[in-house]
Amino acid sequence: MAELDNLHHVAISVKDIAEAVDWYREKFRCEVTYQDETWAMLKFGNIEMALVLPDEHPPHIAFTSSQATGDPKLKTHRDGTRSYYTADCAGNVLELMDPTSL
Repeated sequence: MAELDNLHHVAISVKDIAEAVDWYREKFRCEVTYQDETWAMLKFGNIEMALVLPDEHPPHIAFTSSQATGDPKLKTHRDGTRSYYTADCAGNVLELMDPTSL
C-alpha cells in the first residue's frame, strides 16, 4: 500500500499576527515555529496552524504530497518550504507542499 499524504497545516485569517499568537499561546500549549508581520506558524501535538493576514495569504488547508515534488509551479517561501496554491472541486484553497523541502 502506498504511503498516505499528510495534512500539514490549516491556515486561518486573523487581523493582527502578534495579537493572535499571544492569544493562542495563552489558551493552548503550542509553540511558535515561525512568526513575522504577515503570518505565523503554531505547532500543536498533532498538527500545525498558520495565522495569516487576509491581504497577504489566503486561508487554506496544506498537504504534503509527492505530487508537488518537481512541479514547475513550486515557489520557495521565507521559511524554506516549497509549495504552490491550487483549489479543490468546491473552490477551497489548498496548498500542496513538496515534502522534500520540510
